[in-house]
Amino acid sequence: MAELSAIEDSKTRAVNEKHGDDHGVNLGMLRALAKRLKTQHELARRLWKTDDSAARLLAMLICRPKAFERDELDVMLREARTPKVHDWLVNYVVKKHPHAEQLRVAWSADPDPVVASAGWVLTAERVAKKPEGLDLAGLLDVIEAEMRDAPDRLQWAMNSCLARIGIEHAGHRVRAIDIGERLEVLKDYPTPPNCTSPFAPIWITEMVRRQPGK
Repeated sequence: MAELSAIEDSKTRAVNEKHGDDHGVNLGMLRALAKRLKTQHELARRLWKTDDSAARLLAMLICRPKAFERDELDVMLREARTPKVHDWLVNYVVKKHPHAEQLRVAWSADPDPVVASAGWVLTAERVAKKPEGLDLAGLLDVIEAEMRDAPDRLQWAMNSCLARIGIEHAGHRVRAIDIGERLEVLKDYPTPPNCTSPFAPIWITEMVRRQPGK
């Protein structure tokens, strides 16, 4: 904790706070610290219990993802207060866990929109990598009905899933683009130069263009 405090920077914190995060640790320096510590699962558990965002980010870099219990991950997700901690927990830990599919199904139907957003992130991952058994048309039905009015984090995750369906599955591409065009979610999102807009029709079209054969 002392080392984390030493690499805290007020300017970094100010930038992060604009995005809902409450730490000022340079992530490159955090990763260097994690590389030195290597895997230490019990230390990771202790860091998580501090409720400090920087400590929790470090915990996810040094933990052993498969060593967590399924219910433990469910509790951790509900404790993850900030976007970066939530994002790293899902992407660095839950995606590698043997119960990721069970958590995906449970979280997608959760009444808490932040928890549900984690389910949709995992669904987007399955759409791209293991779509067998997924009802893609059914997912598009839900997105079409619910995405426009969803809270920000859930809306972002559903939009990512919509784009993944359109990019990876040619048979659903026209409908995915049509849904994006009609709902206009993230249409006006400020996008830096040389970056692809998260507006699904643009995102889908650009990624397909880059991957001939899609």
